[in-house]
Amino acid sequence: MTSCFLNSQSSLTGESGVTEKTADIKEDQSTPLLDLKNICFMGTSVVSGSGTGLIVSTGSKTYMSTMFSNIGKQKPADYFEKGVRRISYVLIAVMLVVVTAIILTCYFTSYDLSQSILFGISVACALTPQMLPLIVNTSLAKGALAMARDRCIVKSLTAIRDMGSMDILCIDKTGTLTMNRAIMVNYLDSWGLPKEKVLRFAFLNSYFKTEQKYPLDDAILAYVYTNGYRFQPSKWKKIDEIPFDFVRRRVSVILETESLERFVVTKGALEEIINLCSFIDHIDQDAVTNFSLEYQQRILNMGEELSYEGLRVIGVAIKRLQSKTSEGSMDGDEAIESEMIFLGVITFFDPPKDSAKQALWRLAEKGVKAKVLTGDSLSLAVKVCQEVGIRTTHVITGPDLELLDNDLFHQTVKSATVLARLTPTQKLRVVQSLQNVGNHVVGFLGDGINDSLALDAANVGISVDSGVSVAKDFADIILLEKDLNVLVAGVERGRVTFANTMKYIKLSVIANVGSVLSILVATLFLRYEPLTPKQLITQNFLYNLGQIVIPWDKVEEDYVKTPQSFSKKGLPMFILWNAPVCTLCDLITLLFAYFYYRDFTSEGVRFFHSAWFTEGLLMQTLIIHLIRTEKIPFIQEVASWPVVCSTIIISAIGIAIPYTPIGKVMDFVHLPFSYYGFLVVLFIGYFTFGQGVKRIYILIYKKWL
Repeated sequence: MTSCFLNSQSSLTGESGVTEKTADIKEDQSTPLLDLKNICFMGTSVVSGSGTGLIVSTGSKTYMSTMFSNIGKQKPADYFEKGVRRISYVLIAVMLVVVTAIILTCYFTSYDLSQSILFGISVACALTPQMLPLIVNTSLAKGALAMARDRCIVKSLTAIRDMGSMDILCIDKTGTLTMNRAIMVNYLDSWGLPKEKVLRFAFLNSYFKTEQKYPLDDAILAYVYTNGYRFQPSKWKKIDEIPFDFVRRRVSVILETESLERFVVTKGALEEIINLCSFIDHIDQDAVTNFSLEYQQRILNMGEELSYEGLRVIGVAIKRLQSKTSEGSMDGDEAIESEMIFLGVITFFDPPKDSAKQALWRLAEKGVKAKVLTGDSLSLAVKVCQEVGIRTTHVITGPDLELLDNDLFHQTVKSATVLARLTPTQKLRVVQSLQNVGNHVVGFLGDGINDSLALDAANVGISVDSGVSVAKDFADIILLEKDLNVLVAGVERGRVTFANTMKYIKLSVIANVGSVLSILVATLFLRYEPLTPKQLITQNFLYNLGQIVIPWDKVEEDYVKTPQSFSKKGLPMFILWNAPVCTLCDLITLLFAYFYYRDFTSEGVRFFHSAWFTEGLLMQTLIIHLIRTEKIPFIQEVASWPVVCSTIIISAIGIAIPYTPIGKVMDFVHLPFSYYGFLVVLFIGYFTFGQGVKRIYILIYKKWL
């Protein structure tokens, strides 16, 4: 392999620079894999040079193939789905016990097996939260449509819910926090002082070069024009150009003044420019002296300091030609670019986006911590993070992470906010550490091939429209604009979606479990069914119909300020505290109807069915107003107008049915006004007692939904 073989590993590291590869080196075993100088990787590209290599791995044994062999295997379990599955098993267990008891009770009182089984099936249906898939998917689809208006493509609907639970966002720096373009910062002489002469010749080089215009040239021209400099390029004439290439890493133009003096103006990588120079310009003293090793080392140190500040540095040199000739051969080019005078350096910076700092601050307000996982150098990553407000007190690089044992690795990942020079597999390992050891819900924002593993493993994978195709394939959400403020809106919508989903799950389970327990007690007490199967199914249908509007309910501001997650123990305890309140109200209705009206005839059975149907439907319809908020319903907090309208409509239907032809078909009778007076008192008592239970529950468990 030749010594000028330059290789771009940006697909693996994310760094835009090139790496020189050579066979004339023996690497140490501790050298990080992607830092090896004598190895080329499949998937990387040759920038320049030529050479002969020995193939040591092919196909599935290459680094790229090994890396992607993990794709699809790392997706963490969805805690929400696991929680719903767990509570479903609980409901099935309750259903088997209660339904069996109800069937046996009905059979031994009526000796009608088919009717008893039919009623048991009806009770089982009433216990099932049938609208859960509709409520969940409607909430998610509503969130996806809202994000589409913010120019986001949501590929996985569940990602919206996961965004509501996300508490760590890992970000790849380039193009996300920064504008991904160069801005010129300063023009310095060999002593680090701003000198216009350095800027003038850098401008002339960029102005007259015609081959391979680069962003750095545009940055220099923009700086000169916007700051009002007048370097009068019309007084110069271009004679020739020696274009940039990745071996020389510099570009030269030959210019002629009006007085027919010719100059070579060269700019490029600082090390290359220093190697070309034999002299140094003391601009303040208008003198040129020999370029000693001391000067060279001092300028290199200055370049390192500037690089550590996150700046990109290029050198500028000139040479006065003695003749009006410009050789076209390589020997001529080498002769022209020799014994030059070093002028100074030009510095550039990829500035952070104006919106990045505000967006990160808003995310932090909502409990989402940002970590930067990048393949770029540590100094550049730290500089950008300081600009956008990310703390840089705990930083580390990929090679340093490799030296840590597992426990120290997890501890370091937990505390570090900037992790630089990471390989794709290291990014994956960091994400998995945060998920499995830290128990965090992790989002990852990246757009390169080197981000694909982490995108696939993260709870929420986020890419951008300009990203590589493989990154977009593994992402759950694709941003059509690189703006973190869109993610802030996504986090808010995710939490609203999660809140409304939890409202339905909790109110439906409480209402259904409370209602079924009441039916069991009423069946044992009355020795007949408190509702016929068709009455129970109708009541359940109307109740479910009224819950369709829950995705359009509003959520309290305090709720969206913190990440929300499904608690394994939270829902069972919620049921134990609140379901008995519903059962108590049903039993009070049972006792009132039985002892106050004392009608034990067949007509009394129809009366009890009508009374139980009306009270049960109103209870299940009104319960959402108690469950949906920590505050006092209707006084401190009122639901959205779709929920209020739904409550009014379903309640009106429930009250009116006994007086309609449908009521006759359902075998209902008219209810006396005294019963409705009782219901008013009952529900005032229900909301009062339920609010008291709510306050005690919040005091003990510190949260409601």
